[in-house]
Amino acid sequence: GAEVVRMYKTLLGSEGFRKGIDLYFQRHDEQAVTCEDFFAAMRDANNADFANFLQWYSQAGTPVVKVASSYDAEARTFSLKFSQEIPPTPGQPTKEPTFIPVVVGLLDSSGKDITLSSVYHDGTLQTISSSNTILRVTKKEEEFVFSDISEKPVPSMFRGFSAPVRVETDLSDDDLFFLLAYDSDEFNRWEAGQVLARKLMLNLVSDFQQNKPLVLNPKFIQGLGSVLSDSSLDKEFIAKAITLPGEGEIMDMMAVADPDAVHAVRKFVRKQLASELKAELLKIVENNRSSEAYVFDHPNMARRALKNTALAYLASLEDPAYVELALSEYKTATNLTDQIAALAALAQNPGKTRDEVLADFYNKWQGDYLVVNKWFLLQSSSDIPGNVENVKKLLDHPAFDLRNPNKVYSLIGGFCGSPVNFHAKDGSGYKFLGDIVVQLDKINPQVASRMVSAFSRWKRYDETRQALAKAQLEMIMSANGLSENVFEIASKSLAA
Repeated sequence: GAEVVRMYKTLLGSEGFRKGIDLYFQRHDEQAVTCEDFFAAMRDANNADFANFLQWYSQAGTPVVKVASSYDAEARTFSLKFSQEIPPTPGQPTKEPTFIPVVVGLLDSSGKDITLSSVYHDGTLQTISSSNTILRVTKKEEEFVFSDISEKPVPSMFRGFSAPVRVETDLSDDDLFFLLAYDSDEFNRWEAGQVLARKLMLNLVSDFQQNKPLVLNPKFIQGLGSVLSDSSLDKEFIAKAITLPGEGEIMDMMAVADPDAVHAVRKFVRKQLASELKAELLKIVENNRSSEAYVFDHPNMARRALKNTALAYLASLEDPAYVELALSEYKTATNLTDQIAALAALAQNPGKTRDEVLADFYNKWQGDYLVVNKWFLLQSSSDIPGNVENVKKLLDHPAFDLRNPNKVYSLIGGFCGSPVNFHAKDGSGYKFLGDIVVQLDKINPQVASRMVSAFSRWKRYDETRQALAKAQLEMIMSANGLSENVFEIASKSLAA
């Protein structure tokens, strides 16, 4: 919903969007209104043609947009061909095209934005005089042709996440590395890195499954290195850009999810990046620490985010010098954000230091139950081997109470958020959750039903894991006095 509203602002600009908001309140203040009323206010205030924009509100599903590009050197034109499709959903087997704003820029061979002069579309030549333009994609298939383009460009599409769609392009890996290094649009620079990381990690997962040696593409290291060393970039953006896609995201792209392979690959990539870029990462930690009092504003939030992301990378190397660095950051932190980030960095690796710092943190914060919940979550979601045994011990911790929903979400929910431990091949994670759900159902059926939903995608995994997960769902279903809440989720999961 929020992204659909943001598309109005993309299409109308800040001033046009404000005019629409003013008219909306003028017409409807203190009234119960509809999405169509908001649409009408935006349209009427700007005398705008929104074509089939209302399809966003009436059709379920996310549009899939495919883009093919071509360059004609003789004519000096560059074309983008778009096709859109929304997959069928229950009750809506056939979907109509919707209005998709595509903010586009073209990069020359030096990585600079090309000043666009005109674009030809649907029989009309539109004059442009900027490095960005908004293409209004409204049909199932259509083409836009840019003129006076002196060399083959690299297109930067959907700048600023201009539409909430899934995009499939013909961009090569070299194009993506180019965008990662040079795109002036931070969202697309981030997106290029994420697309490359997903491709790279999926290829490495395949290598891991075939017992091939894992080798990280040096271009990827160079690409992230260029982001790290670009002082013109916002620090929060850099922190996000160097963060790898999560394990769940990679597993969602696999025909059969393999938690062990994905975990091993992500850990390998993190360590390789940390090893190759450790000088840059160390410099970031040193240049962004602060002994000043906590300030809640963007520059300080961005500084903390970047420093703590770099610290986590360094700590993953398990080098005594970087463990000592993280310990120093933990001890000298002037705010909870920095302290808990240093704790998380240290908690990646089992051992005496981890145990001591976790105990110290609890002793300091045991009087604040919200912070204690973070402490539980930090431990339960850890990827350290065999973590289910640590979580079982925490069930008996004096600060834990199975009757408290937030503590359950932190400890039990957090454990389910660690794919490598929850989906352990021996079924220990499944058995732990199954037993907890049955026990919890007697206390709070609503919370128990939320916990059992962790089993809902059990068919995404290999046959061994499927059998183990199914056995736990059947055990839950056979429990005496099972609540309607848990029965509904468990039965639907089994039938899925």
